[in-house]
This record gives sequence, structure tokens and C-alpha cells, in this order.
Amino acid sequence: MKLTYFQGNPPNFGDELNATMWAHLLPAGLLDDRDDALFLGIGSILWDYLPKAPRKIVAGSGFGGYTRAPDVHDGSWDILWLRGPLTARALGVDPRLAITDAAVLLRATPLPPPAETVGIAFMPHVDSIARGAWAEVCAAAGITFLDPRAPVPHLLSQIRGARLVITEAMHGAIVADALRTPWVPILPFQPVHRAKWDDWAQSLGIPLRSISLQASTLREAWISRTGLQAAGRRSRLLFDNPLAHRCNRIVITHAAAALSRIAATATPQLSSDIAISRATERALAALHAFAASQSFQTDRQ
Repeated sequence: MKLTYFQGNPPNFGDELNATMWAHLLPAGLLDDRDDALFLGIGSILWDYLPKAPRKIVAGSGFGGYTRAPDVHDGSWDILWLRGPLTARALGVDPRLAITDAAVLLRATPLPPPAETVGIAFMPHVDSIARGAWAEVCAAAGITFLDPRAPVPHLLSQIRGARLVITEAMHGAIVADALRTPWVPILPFQPVHRAKWDDWAQSLGIPLRSISLQASTLREAWISRTGLQAAGRRSRLLFDNPLAHRCNRIVITHAAAALSRIAATATPQLSSDIAISRATERALAALHAFAASQSFQTDRQ
């Protein structure tokens, strides 16, 4: 059974959780490189182009609207649970399957110790790394920069040690919530990344209060306002010239001031202890039942 998740270049925190988390939760040897069955975990990976033939086991995955919804009624899908009610609705399945994002199960795994001197931290979406200047913004604001491309253990330690996590990256919020670190949601600069936030938040009864944040570069502002990718010769003429670089220093200063205001004034969010405990228990029960069924089948063979 092959662990299947989005493997981007650069790597992304939410997706890379898959590479470390499941080994603590599933029996040794269950996940291998055989593609006769696909194990789908953390991420908006319920795509319509997944291969038809293999059995597909869904453990807390979500539908992100990046493709059409897959046909999960063709007999090849085994849904243990889903990220949220919007995913269940898009797939046309029982809403009771909408437990929450699989990353909640970090609560049932060994964790690195909390980092010290983190204070308030900010995690941009991985797409915003190439378009923005968020490391510089955080430095100017005196806020810890959480790079979503960094190794998972480092980021888990930083999130555990933070007093507050401000995040454009959805899994920055999901992991902070699971580990009980208060968080503030930033409205993603790209609208395509927004619906999945509601999917997860509704699964835990969180009244999401997202805040818009000023772009950190001219390129990022262009993309967020127009939806057009800034690439090629035109991009170099617009954004890679001395005047643009001087303007970006001003933009970074304003973005740092905006981020500081959010840190000082925004009301942090956190799901209730009851909601997160119940979701963790239900997800673990679904996963353990699946693992037991695989052991039973192996014994019979």
C-alpha cells in the first residue's frame, strides 16, 4: 500500500507531515511502494485524476477544488474519514465521515520539545515564498518567520513554543490548533486556497475570522489583485529592476507594520478542547479499525 500525497518542489509543511506522521500510527510494513492500493492522508489530494484501478483509502484528506471532484462511488474508494463537511458534500457522501484534517493525529504521536524564544510567529503559504519577502517582513516586525519549506520537526518545535501563530498556510493553523497554540488566520492571497480553510474549520465548529494582510512585494500584490502569474520578460521588466527593488523596501516596511498590528490586536482562535479531543478520538478509532482489518486479512492469507 503506497503512501500518496502531494510532493512539491519546494516541499511544503502540510504535505510533508505525511512522510513522518503515519509511521507512528500504522503497523510496520503496511505502507510500502506497492501501488495496488493508495493511502491518501493529509492534504487536498482528492483529485479527479487519481488512477482508477488501485484501491484508494482516504484518511482525513480533503477536496480543494483544484480539479473536479472524483467519482468515489466507482467501488475503488474506501473512505475512513474526511477533512470536513464541504469535502463530504462535494463527494456526495455521508456527512458523518467529515471528522477533521488528518493532521489532528499529531496529538497521538511523539513530538519534539517546544522551541524557546519563539514568541509570535508567522507562516506564509508556500506559494507566497517565491512571490513575497516574508522573511524580511518578519525580521522588520520582530516576529519569528516560520518557513513552510523547513523540516517538519523544526516547524513542530517552533509551533509548540510559539505564543501565537499567525498563518496564511492552512496547516500552520491546523497544526497549531492540534497542539493547542492559539492562531490567527490570514486570508490566502490566492483565492483558490481559501475554500479548504472553511472545510476544516467547520469540522471543528470554528467560526473562522480571517484577516486580510498587505502584500509584501510588488510582484505579490500584482498576483493577488489580478490573479495573473508574474513570469517571463514582462515580469522581469516590471518587478526585477532598480526602481521596483527600491519600492519593495517601502512595501516591506508597510507589510511589517500591518503584521505587527495584527499581532497586537487580532483575537486568537482555537477550537474547543472538547471538539479537538472528540475529533482525535474518532479519527484514531477509524484508523485503528482499518489497521485491524488489514491485519485480519493478512492473517487469513
